[in-house]
Amino acid sequence: MKYYNEKIETLPKDELEKLQYQELKTLVTRLFGNSKFYHDKMKEAGVSPDDIKSISDITKLPFMKKTDLRDNYPDKLVCVPHEDLVRYHVSSGTTGKPTVVAYTKNDIELWAEAVARSLTSCGLSNKDTIQVCYGYGLFTGGLGLHYGGEKIGATVIPASTGNSQRQIELIQDLGTTAVACTPSYFIHLIDVAKKMGIDLNKDTKLRTAVLGAEPWTDEMRKYIFEMSGVTAHNIFGTSELSGPMFSDCSELNGMHICGDIAYTEIIDPKTGEQLPAGEKGELTITVLKKEAIPMIRYRIGDITSIIEGDCPCGRTSPRIDRLQGRVDDMLIIRGINVFPSAVEHALLKNSFLTSHFMIEVSRKGPLDDMLVKVELKPEAMTDSINGLIEMQGITERTLRDALNVSARVELCPPNTLPRFEGKAKRVTDLRRL
Repeated sequence: MKYYNEKIETLPKDELEKLQYQELKTLVTRLFGNSKFYHDKMKEAGVSPDDIKSISDITKLPFMKKTDLRDNYPDKLVCVPHEDLVRYHVSSGTTGKPTVVAYTKNDIELWAEAVARSLTSCGLSNKDTIQVCYGYGLFTGGLGLHYGGEKIGATVIPASTGNSQRQIELIQDLGTTAVACTPSYFIHLIDVAKKMGIDLNKDTKLRTAVLGAEPWTDEMRKYIFEMSGVTAHNIFGTSELSGPMFSDCSELNGMHICGDIAYTEIIDPKTGEQLPAGEKGELTITVLKKEAIPMIRYRIGDITSIIEGDCPCGRTSPRIDRLQGRVDDMLIIRGINVFPSAVEHALLKNSFLTSHFMIEVSRKGPLDDMLVKVELKPEAMTDSINGLIEMQGITERTLRDALNVSARVELCPPNTLPRFEGKAKRVTDLRRL
């Protein structure tokens, strides 16, 4: 099965834009009349539903940010009667007050539809057994992939995170063909399998990994395939939008946005101006059909760009490039913008390094100092001081050429840096402490 919803996924661009306009007009009219929050925001911006005459008029509407959800905690943004709600999800609140997202039955169905399309675009079907290693519960990842997997008719294993040896046993014993988790956790599973004497490529049926919740690179995709024979696909979403929703396809060239469900913009993070296709900026998404807590022009905070041209897979939906990082994750080192994903991209060019790394930033006098700790592959370990110095020098030159800023490198023995079952925490910025 190539498509989950072929009619919508191959809709001509002009027809898609008409559909997007109709959905946006309906949404804005409903919120202007039923939501004090949105009514006040639109009044303040000097815009009303009558001003929305085409999808391009979306730029007249005000932005929404995560602070809006936190300021209206727990449920002041809910736009339907409480008896219409069927679920809440809550963020961890690690960077402030938690954000609460409510769902109606239709919201849940819409979310499952989006994930079903994504999994199908990754080549999965009712013939697959999908092991979901995202967390279940208040976090949206586990249930999002679970419902989407069941919707395509796949057999779903709700494994959640942790107990990694047991995860490998399940992959073997139940014939798992696909795993869904964070990229850092899948790398950890590869390492655990090796310690157990299991070759994921030869000893299991695993062939696909659906990875998200943190930025990762094409170099990591290649690394995963070399280490396990598994093809890694990128899936994207946020808890505010519903969790995992949009993914790349068999072409592995950008993530397809379900255009009838969400409208995507790339904006200048400083000015808020909409940027043309191909230019990198801040991802901004309007969920066109959300009922409980609609999101209009929600500033995601992730840096990416819209990919021009048609995808050879046949889908006409808009595509965005893989996420470069977050606006708030960006490090400024001696005036140069550095994203952790760019560091990963550079490190994995060296065949003697693994994907496990940490970044520590501090100050030495008036200057920023960046230290990158990275693990060597077991076969690269050596007692030769000259050999270690040479590899260190190569790595420092690779980083300098890629980042346009120098960094010190510390080569670490295998299995000495932290592993993460959820999102990887790569950066310690001592300048902020």
